[in-house]
Amino acid sequence: MSAILSADDLNDFISPGVACIKPVESLPQKESQSENPYEVTTEDKVQRENLPPAQISLTDCLACSGCVTSAEAVLISLQSHTEVLNTLDSYPELPLNFGSDQGAIQNVESADGDCRIFVASISPQVRASLAATYGITEREAKYMIDQFLMGPHGLRAGGKHRNGFTWVVDTNIMREAVLALTADEVTSSLSSAEPGSLPKRPILSSACPGWICYAEKTHPFILPHLSRLKSPQALTGTFLKSVLSKALGVSPSQIWHLAIMPCFDKKLEASREELTDIAWASASTESQPPVRDVDCVITTRELLTLASARGIPLSNLPLKALPTSCSTPFPDRALDSFLFSKSSSGQTVESGTSGGYLHHVLKIFQARNPGSKIVIQRGRNADVVEYVLMSSGDEPVLKAARYYGFRNIQNLVRKLKPARVSRLPGAKPQATSSNASRRQHMSRNAAPAGTGTDYAYVEVMACPGGCTNGGGQMRIEDAREAVPNGLKESLTEVPVAASKPTPHEQRAWLARVDEAYYSADSDSEESGTTEPVSVLSRDIEIHEFLKYWSEKIDIPLSRLAYTSYREVESDVGKTQNAPNETARVVELAGKIGGGW
Repeated sequence: MSAILSADDLNDFISPGVACIKPVESLPQKESQSENPYEVTTEDKVQRENLPPAQISLTDCLACSGCVTSAEAVLISLQSHTEVLNTLDSYPELPLNFGSDQGAIQNVESADGDCRIFVASISPQVRASLAATYGITEREAKYMIDQFLMGPHGLRAGGKHRNGFTWVVDTNIMREAVLALTADEVTSSLSSAEPGSLPKRPILSSACPGWICYAEKTHPFILPHLSRLKSPQALTGTFLKSVLSKALGVSPSQIWHLAIMPCFDKKLEASREELTDIAWASASTESQPPVRDVDCVITTRELLTLASARGIPLSNLPLKALPTSCSTPFPDRALDSFLFSKSSSGQTVESGTSGGYLHHVLKIFQARNPGSKIVIQRGRNADVVEYVLMSSGDEPVLKAARYYGFRNIQNLVRKLKPARVSRLPGAKPQATSSNASRRQHMSRNAAPAGTGTDYAYVEVMACPGGCTNGGGQMRIEDAREAVPNGLKESLTEVPVAASKPTPHEQRAWLARVDEAYYSADSDSEESGTTEPVSVLSRDIEIHEFLKYWSEKIDIPLSRLAYTSYREVESDVGKTQNAPNETARVVELAGKIGGGW
């Protein structure tokens, strides 16, 4: 989950956090070093063992069913750099023979069913983290990743089959699609008297899997407020598998999709039952085993581990674009030009470090209301911000907010908590919390229970500071190890010791990652050569792309872009009916397509 969960108020976090079920393992005793097998060793002759300190890793925490179900824990454990290498070495790459006419494919159907097409999607926060680590630009970080995943000096330089990735897609493309559909969702919720399938106001963003896990397992009353849209990672997986399987005439199980993301929670998202081809595939394929839209997720740090396992230093790779001879055109020319366009990334200070969902909604409504202005009101900390769009006549048009970090999320949840109806006749509704101390603990600025619905949209992220501060990102300690002596002058005034970084150094490091993230547009080779596209014009382009995609594969957009949520009950403290639950889940995971 979020890397900075506090223990100040355990009941407010993913319950029951105190019920840690990590077993205490006993290591086997060391054998006697005596050369005489018949000698009896007494206690005074036994050397004292310096046992390593007990540690609890992220895997241990995710394996606790107080936060994550046993099924999720097993599926998460199958997503690692080792899984990437094993898959690349287990399946030969599917040969793609393209014709000269608009990327027409020839002789693909005759390929062996055991072959795979390897595709990857990269988050912009990952590129920013690598840029800060190696002291390069965000665009050079993109070249570094492309060279490693697709180039001759990267993964293709070794391995059993010398496999690499055929296409590497920027998730910013599908993020723009999610932004456009988010604005539509907010517009519909404000204009519709009977929302029906629309989420309740305020609509809460759903791109952060840590936040979704928290809501599903602790506050089910939040679920009707969640946006129904898939995250950019999930939508990218749906797009790649639906388009490529249709265009190449292969099964979605033959398309292996790797996502490189800034946080471990994205592994949870990829494990969701709702994010498989059953949600969008045609009726003729519904009888087949489900195939996940995202087969494997690794984080930024795991990307370096992947490179290290193959003996490839990322810093030695060429920081330039791959030659055209190493690139494969996408099966559809229109989709190819859209996927790999050089349009603005929208990574600005105003939009924030988590995709700019709230900022896009505000800009769309501002463009629809000429003369309006955005009024910003800071909260108790930098991770709570309120926005009000005021019309030219100083009338509020839209009210929205941003809540980052679980401490702030708790206050938001309290505002949305439904009132408890008293059984006494004539009594007023009361707050559902029966704990008086908790009510006293609430901030003066926090609204009472059941209020807060004046927001039209709220951008919610589990990590303080946003996605550039994800738990899987490079930390200053990792950067020092990857690039020795590379951070001395930029982050400290004295030589860097091998000690734990100070809070000042950690803030300076995060600021460096943020700076790399925001510099994406200025890194563009075509920066300043084209006129900026208005937000409404770009919105029209995105909708045209979505319509073309839906018509191309003959599947409604409602099945491609939207998902659902469900309440999940914790099994901590409950009797397990199946004693060998883990083995059952492993067997289930083996039946799921895509290499799991």
